[in-house]
Amino acid sequence: MQVSSRSAARPHSRSRRLPLSVAFSVACLLGSALLGSLAATPVHAQRDELPWSASRGEDLVIKLVTFGPGDDVYNYFGHNAMVVQDRLQGTARLYNYGMFHFGFDMLPNYMKGRLTFWVGEAPVHETFAFYEQMNRSVRVQVLNLAPEQRVLLARALQTAVLPSNRDYLYHHYFNNCSTKLRDLVDQALGGQFKLALAQPARMSYREHTRRYAQQDPFIDMVLVFWMNDQMEAPIKQWDELFLPEELERQVARMQFTNAQGQRVPLVASAYTVYRAHRAATPERPQVTWPFTLLIGVGLAGLAWLTSRWMLRARGSLPRRFFGAQHALIGLLFGLPGLLGFLMWTLTEHTVTYRNENQLLANPLTFLMLPLGIAIAFGSRAALRWCRYLFYVLAASSCALVVLKLLPSFDQDTILPMTLILPANVGYALAHRALALQPSAAAAPATAPSPVAALASVVKEQ
Repeated sequence: MQVSSRSAARPHSRSRRLPLSVAFSVACLLGSALLGSLAATPVHAQRDELPWSASRGEDLVIKLVTFGPGDDVYNYFGHNAMVVQDRLQGTARLYNYGMFHFGFDMLPNYMKGRLTFWVGEAPVHETFAFYEQMNRSVRVQVLNLAPEQRVLLARALQTAVLPSNRDYLYHHYFNNCSTKLRDLVDQALGGQFKLALAQPARMSYREHTRRYAQQDPFIDMVLVFWMNDQMEAPIKQWDELFLPEELERQVARMQFTNAQGQRVPLVASAYTVYRAHRAATPERPQVTWPFTLLIGVGLAGLAWLTSRWMLRARGSLPRRFFGAQHALIGLLFGLPGLLGFLMWTLTEHTVTYRNENQLLANPLTFLMLPLGIAIAFGSRAALRWCRYLFYVLAASSCALVVLKLLPSFDQDTILPMTLILPANVGYALAHRALALQPSAAAAPATAPSPVAALASVVKEQ
């Protein structure tokens, strides 16, 4: 879940921020966010020698490092890495499975679900200082492994960074910086780690994603909207380790059977290098649907009041205001709907396939953007087309409510539904009212001020 340029040789003095359009998309699964937890970090040039080939297991120390969440959307989920230290030689290296090159191909590859990440190596103390500069916590767990297990891990990492081995196809939930280290720990323990985590997870992929993303309501809504019912599927504790802090938590509580048949803790010692001055990630996602319902009902009410204003005032100002509302709906609901449709039909993002939220907002919703602009400039045809489109969207939104009674429609859609369904129905009713008096709605006249007109409408009601 870490991003860096191939040319990076030392820590940057401050965080690099993605352009809004890229950050918006990376958040998906990112997402990372999607998504994910990404940040620039220093990388040494790859070396030809294999550094731990001559190291003795007794001299090696293996450490799991967990970096806390950051401020940017691609840092929300935290990050982790593994340190190998040879006490006899006085050397140490940090191995990082989250390397990615920022380039023009990033957004297209992400949208197609074909992001290639790689594992790199970095100096330990400089990397820690970089994360401290970013006000991101740095916590270290020294693993209680036998010498032969330390050698296995060290040589697996030294082999992984070779140019022929280092690349892998990134997936925010199934193949990221944290799952790579999880698998290495399990390999060193002979499968005991995965076996110990065969119990049901404490929450779903969606719930875990939301508790990290909720610091940004917009990103939270986009991720919820794009992800399908795969996010509700039952998972094991093992699957929760796509999150670095979950891996840290399970490593801390893990006990395994060593070669002597004794049950011993996986962590020999733990310490904090830097404690960030930021709020802790909540244990569970907050309930926010009452707020989205309030916004959805508010949008519906605004559409209805504007339609009454248009019928009463018969001027260009209410028409322009109505058109601006449509354009805003097309941008805020339609653009995610369009991108969600494309990620369903044209990409390899399995977590976006067969998304029930397409019944709430889709490419038809995106048409409100140009049609709304046309309405603002007086197009009667655009007004008529928006009426038909909102009839369809209101019908499909209500149909989703009925379909939720079927067992196969098990996707958690409560957040998008409470926001978008009232808006779709409200605009459909507003257009119906205008259709009953088309000449009055389109007749030119001098319009009173919006405040005076809406006040008179409310008073009449």
